[in-house]
Amino acid sequence: MASSVFFFIFFLTLSSSYLPLSVFSATVVEDLANLSPPPDFNTTISNNCLRDPLLRYCNNTSSSPLDIVEIFRSTIVASHLCNESKNPNCVESFPRIRIHGRPKTAALYLSFDFFWKYCPLTVVDIELVNNSLKNGFPTNVLSCAQIRTLDLSYNQFSGFVPVQDLSGLPNLTHLNLSYNRFSENKISDSEFFKRFNASSFIQSGVLPNVKRYKLKILVLLIVFPIMVILLCFCFGWLCIKRPDYLPRTCRRSHKFTFAMLEAATDEFSDQHLVSTSNTVDIYKGTLRDGTETKIEVYKEKVSSEKRREFAEECEAVFKLRHKNLLRVLGWCNSRNMRALVTEWIQGENVETWLSSSSALSWRRRLRVVLGVVEGICYLSDQWPEITFDLTTSSVLLSDDNQDPLISHFKVGDGNNLSTNIFNFGLFLVEMITNLRPDMEQEDSERRYLEYIRVHYPDNLERVIDEKMKIDERTFDQVKQAITLGLMCTDKPPLKQPSLTQIYDLVSSLYESSLRHH
Repeated sequence: MASSVFFFIFFLTLSSSYLPLSVFSATVVEDLANLSPPPDFNTTISNNCLRDPLLRYCNNTSSSPLDIVEIFRSTIVASHLCNESKNPNCVESFPRIRIHGRPKTAALYLSFDFFWKYCPLTVVDIELVNNSLKNGFPTNVLSCAQIRTLDLSYNQFSGFVPVQDLSGLPNLTHLNLSYNRFSENKISDSEFFKRFNASSFIQSGVLPNVKRYKLKILVLLIVFPIMVILLCFCFGWLCIKRPDYLPRTCRRSHKFTFAMLEAATDEFSDQHLVSTSNTVDIYKGTLRDGTETKIEVYKEKVSSEKRREFAEECEAVFKLRHKNLLRVLGWCNSRNMRALVTEWIQGENVETWLSSSSALSWRRRLRVVLGVVEGICYLSDQWPEITFDLTTSSVLLSDDNQDPLISHFKVGDGNNLSTNIFNFGLFLVEMITNLRPDMEQEDSERRYLEYIRVHYPDNLERVIDEKMKIDERTFDQVKQAITLGLMCTDKPPLKQPSLTQIYDLVSSLYESSLRHH
């Protein structure tokens, strides 16, 4: 009661001696703007502190004039707030701060930090209810450490509740934070929650929301497993059908599925069909990453054992790495399809190149032949189990430097060295003569070679490509090359030269052409 008496004495003295009567009729904002401490205000504070040293501003009496101004301003706010809170006798006591349903008024008084700093000791109840107040918890009200009641319900406060600060209010017996938007505090097992039961936090956000937790449990037990199953199904579908949608680290780049090749060729449309025969269809496709490919689709239906052998051969073909071999990107080996996927070369094949109108020198033709020989040697040495189709139509020329590329691999046929040498001999003769067997005739290759032999060696000028301008020295090299080609096509195979002999002679001819050039 002593503090109440001195509060009364202080405000009685203040209102009778220093403040005009308009202090209770003017607004608090006007009074704060117009009123200033009287000359002997410091003496009044000192006398009050002598009577009651526990007054909150007594610790600041020796501070700067700024503290005196704040104390004076706090008395103005206290005078107005006491009346705003409809206390019965503000001259004698100020027990309650009560603002209900007045958002602007509540926000205004909460903004006066200097008032809460010197909060009157007589205030025991603070009720700021239904004012739509926002932002974080108003921690300045906690400066009134003597309060017994704090009601902040029906507002829009957010953030975390200062549990430790509230726990430090020894007289606080009634707390109501209901119907706000606070963040959840883990206080359900703390002493603070035991001190104030759940009715203090109804829909405040402080305590776990039972309905929300039930929903989480429902999601965890039902929805989450369903989502996992769906994700597993989708992932499995991608792995089986469209692994090209997976990250590179999660897929085998050389394995193609029917769905991938179908997408690459626009469902194997005629626009993507390059050529077709009784055994194979060749398509131009574009993979999902933009890579252009050649896709050889084999038509023959084979047994599971043959498909296994096909896969083994493709494994070997995929590992081929040579500058004169078309790079194999992968294969498809499903029940619906067997296909080999290689890089797409924009350049023309040798057959088209030989038929072009531009004059093709002997040196340039030898360069192509040498590249083919190097590719054959690589295959025979490193991959004897793989054979290939060697014709002027199946050897491509790269765009950049016109390197020859052997492009047709006969997967699953096995390698036959004698056949490879025979095909090379035929290829070499075609490179010189720009003549090809008529495949529509029976036994066309034998007829073609007999025609060349008829003119060998005395009338070779009649079979040598006239677009190839040659002199006497070049003619001798061409003659040696035709001799090599005819030797390669000799039967029985015992008369054929070895690959080493073929490489040495072609390499020697090419070096000689460079010196002559």
